[in-house]
Amino acid sequence: MTCTPTTVLTGLAAAILTATLASPAVAADYYAGKTVDLLVGAPPGGGYDIYARLVGRHLGRHIPGNPTIVVKNMPGAGSAKAAQFISTMAPKDGTAIAGLMPGAIIGPLLDDRADAQFDPTKVHFVGTANSGTRICVTLKGSKLTTFEDALAQKAKFGGASTNDSTYEYGYLLKHAAGARYDVVPGYRGTPDMALAVERGELDGVCGWDWSSFKAQKPDWLRDNKANVLLQVSLDPHPELTRMGVPTVFQYLKSEEQRKVVELVISQTVFLRSYIAPPATPPEQINILRTAFDAAMADKELLEEAEKLRVDIAPLSGAKVQEVVQKLYASPKDIVERARQAIRP
Repeated sequence: MTCTPTTVLTGLAAAILTATLASPAVAADYYAGKTVDLLVGAPPGGGYDIYARLVGRHLGRHIPGNPTIVVKNMPGAGSAKAAQFISTMAPKDGTAIAGLMPGAIIGPLLDDRADAQFDPTKVHFVGTANSGTRICVTLKGSKLTTFEDALAQKAKFGGASTNDSTYEYGYLLKHAAGARYDVVPGYRGTPDMALAVERGELDGVCGWDWSSFKAQKPDWLRDNKANVLLQVSLDPHPELTRMGVPTVFQYLKSEEQRKVVELVISQTVFLRSYIAPPATPPEQINILRTAFDAAMADKELLEEAEKLRVDIAPLSGAKVQEVVQKLYASPKDIVERARQAIRP
């Protein structure tokens, strides 16, 4: 039999079509009957936990074979514990992913003491459920009703630990914008800080995710109990702007301060990101990324997110990977100034 160019092309097309049609079945065979662990690098009840459990309830049906998604909390050091586990100990076969605070992802860049076992440029990003905005907030009746008050008066604001936004944004706004409050660290998360604010132990919190705030304390907004002092993100949030909440950039006095703040808060681009371990096969990464993108557009997930009062503003895993690579290529002098800005 003579192989003409047409014959070869026809055979090649048929082979590609067969592989394309077979791939969902292969994926289904791989994941059928399996369990995928979704580790949450935060305590139960907080914003990261709310998002991860939402993702966990919907992701499995978009993965061929419909594996069971089991959400497990692994708090510690602002998600650094979960980050280390997913990098070194978790199975590298597509059956483990982790939802991390963005501070853990940018931490190795901004903290020269960070654990070298976790390299954010080596893991695989599956996607992010939200690109968000963080706020500073107090309660009505507080001596601080505007951010200008925080620039003029001493106060106590809550914080968790390094890699957590309440800690790092708290210090960032002190050093870059001139806020006069003291950061009181050691709280487990924003639910604990909210209780401390209600009891009068704290005056407020900075670095609270706006979407988490709305989900955790809807009564503070509904009953007009809260003063939202400041919004902190690369771009103004439309809802907060309509409320008249100023942006952090209004309080920066130099271009250097702006560059430092932009570097630190660029992590809000991948606010609710999910990662898979290094060395996870490309086939499984593609399956997980495709499933994640589908879940983020899923009507049932979006309806549930609305009921939970959480925002869904996703980015693909490939896009998050690109953003992280660019961050880690930032000029060394700006990185050093940013390191100093987020610490006591």
